[in-house]
Amino acid sequence: MLVSLTIKNIALIEYAEIPFNKGLNVLSGETGAGKSVIIDSLNFVLGAKAEKSIIRNGENECSVSVEFDITNNVEINSLLKEFDFEEEDALIITRKFNIDGKSTVKINGNTATISMLKRFSSLLVDVHGQSEHFYLLNENNQLKLIDSLSESENFTIKNEIKADLSVYNEIKAKLNELGGNKADRETKIDILTYQINEIEKADLKEGEEEELIEIRKKLLNQEKISLSLNAVKESIKGEGGILDVISNAERSMSSIINFDKSYSELYERLSGVIAEIDDIGETSSSLIDNFDTLDYDPNTVEERLNVIKSLKKKYGENYVEITAFLEKAKAEKQTLMNFDDIAKELLDKKKITEENLYSNYLKLSDIRKKTAKTFSDNIIGELKDLGMENAQFEVVFSDLPSISQCTFNANGIDKIEFNFSANLGEPKKPMSEIISGGEMSRFMLAIKAQTAKHNTIGTFIFDEIDAGISGKIAKVVARKFDKIAKDVQIIAITHLPQISVMADTNVLIVKETVNGKTLTTVKTLNYEEKIDEIIRLTGGDIKSETSKKHAIELLLEANAYKNDI
Repeated sequence: MLVSLTIKNIALIEYAEIPFNKGLNVLSGETGAGKSVIIDSLNFVLGAKAEKSIIRNGENECSVSVEFDITNNVEINSLLKEFDFEEEDALIITRKFNIDGKSTVKINGNTATISMLKRFSSLLVDVHGQSEHFYLLNENNQLKLIDSLSESENFTIKNEIKADLSVYNEIKAKLNELGGNKADRETKIDILTYQINEIEKADLKEGEEEELIEIRKKLLNQEKISLSLNAVKESIKGEGGILDVISNAERSMSSIINFDKSYSELYERLSGVIAEIDDIGETSSSLIDNFDTLDYDPNTVEERLNVIKSLKKKYGENYVEITAFLEKAKAEKQTLMNFDDIAKELLDKKKITEENLYSNYLKLSDIRKKTAKTFSDNIIGELKDLGMENAQFEVVFSDLPSISQCTFNANGIDKIEFNFSANLGEPKKPMSEIISGGEMSRFMLAIKAQTAKHNTIGTFIFDEIDAGISGKIAKVVARKFDKIAKDVQIIAITHLPQISVMADTNVLIVKETVNGKTLTTVKTLNYEEKIDEIIRLTGGDIKSETSKKHAIELLLEANAYKNDI
């Protein structure tokens, strides 16, 4: 429910704070006083496109704030949670707009985008005449409305559909794991066969890549390796090499080892060094011999490494992962090859589940059609009450698809459209194509009179709902407003006394000149002020006792009707 609206520097309004209450809130005032500014301000704060012309002349910025009571509003609290906003019992939206065209939005103090704002406002307010807030123009919402009118009848069927759909989706997932349809399976088998053959043909060995990389290094550096190993060999075993020098030193020490223990120890150390150096020399000779007989072709090594690189790119980072991929591919291929045996039970269950779903879709469709017929008849009756004797209204159902054409979902297979014609001889057209105006206003009032109890939106706003009506029809419209306002909050702009007297809250819009400035002011009326406004709306004289008596009679009649229903 809308609790309050605060407007700053919008058009002729310098500042206005308007409280709203439950039931029927009526805004009235002289033509040109600025009643439409109130609706424009509401549209603005709810996300409508802003123009710089809305900013009060001489000001650089305008702002509008609204407060909604959202106590126990599950949908709004769910949305607050989705956006990581704190859940509260009040929702305060503030939108500012400056002369540079910059707009800012705050929702409960949190910065928000226009798209976020529209998601909130679409759940809070239905503004008649504004397509972005016009809930019932959307065909999906039309179907939701029909379902809400028959909720007690379709509750069990919808639960059965939900349960069967869960089973159906689980079966589909399992079948997809098995390879899907025949064409998909054959394609998958071909792919797996290619992958298996490619890996097996490569005959990859554990540690092979590492070994080949070492060999490639040697082949790329064979001249350097050969020179280095030969240099070591010659330095040790060549004439005058290290081995000759140290051997001479050993022979010299051998002649004095008996003179002192330390000489003997030095001699032993020299002998050990000679043995180690001799072994190094032999090893270098052996490495040279082995390198000379290295039986690898550089091109062959490179080709083999490229094969391994390709396998790694496709099937895994290393030998272990590639081998694991191979085993998994073999198992998957085997499963696909045996699909018929494995899937028969699933396919049988899938067929049964589809038949159950389709059967319930047909039952749901029958309920919807019966509900739609009753709904259509009621709407036509409402329209006749509202003076539209020749109005036609119909809920049109599209032809149902066969079971083979079905897209299985939780909402059934019906597609509907609200079709309407206001005048005799004119064909019925989709509601979304109807031109707004007096006829459209009364049509929507008829819709809302029938659906208010089933609508989750808490506030209906009507601008010029009374266009083109007066007298008896005006009284009928007023009473329908009162009927709707028992279930939802209504904010309506009117110039009719029949509607104004029915209001639970009356707000007067006045244009006046103050200190050379033209201003629009807003005031909530008390009982005496309400009588004066009714006199004005009836065209009477405020100073006339007769006019006052007539206004009081209208109020008493309205109150008597309100108390009786």
